[in-house]
Amino acid sequence: MWKRLIIVILLVVIAAVAGVVRSHSGGLSEFKGLVSQNSAGQTREEKRETYELAPGARVEVFNINGSVNIETSDSKTAEVYVERTATSPESLGRRKVTIECNASSLRVYGERSNAGFWARLFGSNPSERVTLKLPRQISLLAKGVNGSVVAQEIEGSLEVHGVNGRVQVASALGAANLKGINGNVLLSLRQLNLDAVSIAGINGNIELRLADGVNGYLEANGMNGQVVSDASEVTIEKGKHGRYWVQIGSGGNSISARGINGNIRLTRSPAVAAAGQQAESKAATTTTK
Repeated sequence: MWKRLIIVILLVVIAAVAGVVRSHSGGLSEFKGLVSQNSAGQTREEKRETYELAPGARVEVFNINGSVNIETSDSKTAEVYVERTATSPESLGRRKVTIECNASSLRVYGERSNAGFWARLFGSNPSERVTLKLPRQISLLAKGVNGSVVAQEIEGSLEVHGVNGRVQVASALGAANLKGINGNVLLSLRQLNLDAVSIAGINGNIELRLADGVNGYLEANGMNGQVVSDASEVTIEKGKHGRYWVQIGSGGNSISARGINGNIRLTRSPAVAAAGQQAESKAATTTTK
């Protein structure tokens, strides 16, 4: 009986080792980026892709083990740059970042590769950094990001979910939904649509920068913090159990905030208003031509 047990254990160990060898030998072939090693002994992979996107395209970035930085402009071209670093080629092979694109959508996401059992159990995950240069006329979804999410002007809908890091959006024009964020949030709003802004489950401070002339209401429930403002036309009423009612200017559409473990600060941002007027001026000039 003991001999049989020892033989079974040896067979399991041999099979596991063979699986590690197969996964390590085949993992790097999945990546099409440029792989190199820096002076610190880290293995580094770079991938660059360029695509054409139609106005209003949907961009999704998710399951990224690192930061996401998004630059926007009037271009119709999307440029994708992915940098991945790890302690060894074996660690780099534990995950991969996939890019999928057509005219109406762009998806950039991380996932596990076919690493063996022992590599998954004891190996370390590579870190990832995603940089996107995109048209302004897109809708954006960023979720499952283990790092900061920083975006410039977005003219379509905005969704940011499950981020372990700060979130900063320089200007949002459409609907905005932010939830499950473990970090500070900075959101600039050029306008406030009907029931368009929802913020929930934020473990950090929030700054809402409203363009001059934007009016509305903020209703906050379950606040473990305070709602404050340095704008004279903002009226704040505090209720019980972490509840606040806020009128911004003459009132209007609403911002909903729930389960905030931090403070909410409301400010005015002339720069956001100027950016919006500049974009509208460009659009009018293009139409006239």
